[in-house]
Amino acid sequence: MFASSHRRSGGFTLIELLVVLAILTLLAGLVGPRVLGQLGGAKSKTAAVQIADLEKSLELFKLDVGRFPTTEEGLQALSVKPATASGWNGPYIKGGVPNDPWGKPYRYTAVAAGIEIATLGADGTTGGDGENADVKNQQ
Repeated sequence: MFASSHRRSGGFTLIELLVVLAILTLLAGLVGPRVLGQLGGAKSKTAAVQIADLEKSLELFKLDVGRFPTTEEGLQALSVKPATASGWNGPYIKGGVPNDPWGKPYRYTAVAAGIEIATLGADGTTGGDGENADVKNQQ
């Protein structure tokens, strides 16, 4: 008389959900470190590109003024005319001097052999490996 109709509801079982969560956890464990590693390398590459752009802007400054900015004038000489820079035809960089990818200002030093532009990496200290490594121009 009473036929028992055993219908299954449209949801997922606990086992199915646990299997899906286990698969997602494995994927995140395998893919996550690789993605984060690529992001770190991107910041170092960005710093190298920015340093090369700053170096080109400094070369333009030197063509107009006849010298590189002094250490005291710094990279700001690319966007604001120094008092002693006759022939300055800037600004030589759009939007002002950028900070490094870690939010710190680039270090600029005028040396006898030319110029040095550097960033100390993620840790902000000299030396280091990976993201903490210093990035500088090729002088």
